[in-house]
Amino acid sequence: MAMAKSLREKLRPSAPAPATEAARAILDVAEQLAQTRGYNGFSYADIAAKLGVTKASLHYHFPSKAELGRALIARYQAVFGAALEAIDQQAVKPPEKLRRYVGLYDTVMRDGRICLCGMLAAEYATLAAPMQEELKRFFDMNERWLAAALLNGRRSGYFLFKESAHERARVLLGALEGAMLIARSYGDPRRFHAAAIRVLADLGAGRKSWQAGPV
Repeated sequence: MAMAKSLREKLRPSAPAPATEAARAILDVAEQLAQTRGYNGFSYADIAAKLGVTKASLHYHFPSKAELGRALIARYQAVFGAALEAIDQQAVKPPEKLRRYVGLYDTVMRDGRICLCGMLAAEYATLAAPMQEELKRFFDMNERWLAAALLNGRRSGYFLFKESAHERARVLLGALEGAMLIARSYGDPRRFHAAAIRVLADLGAGRKSWQAGPV
């Protein structure tokens, strides 16, 4: 089945693989549906139709949709975490780290999707408790990473902000996730890109100020 490459597919070697190829295929389709329709916008019947299998075969691997949803978030978090580790290893200066971080979201939007966890957050109240917990773990991971990058950038003179690094990390994460949702409403990824550049540029400081270039 021809499907646009997602962030997960680009980084597949770093992600923990499900036990079987069938389970991976189910997660692949479910991820694509969740990122384009939302968690409540698809059913097992939709997945079965795309894969050409029976719903019973889906329940064999994931007995309930809540279990499927939790597996989706866990896999997405693992892949995103691997991407953050790669940024830490490859990017030296804090501004470059943040540009590459935004680039992760930008890549997903170019595929006609938005961040899986951002999409699910909009449906938080309807999600099963295990999914809610996984979702918060994803955002906690991102906030910790951003806070570390921001603190390092402030100490080295690249960034300027008064609040704690953790508070600014929350603002940055919320701004990016929100910008994705709004850009999706208009079908215009450029809205996200423009918002991201503005948020990053606002961190510039003194003699080491920097221009938020391509993300």
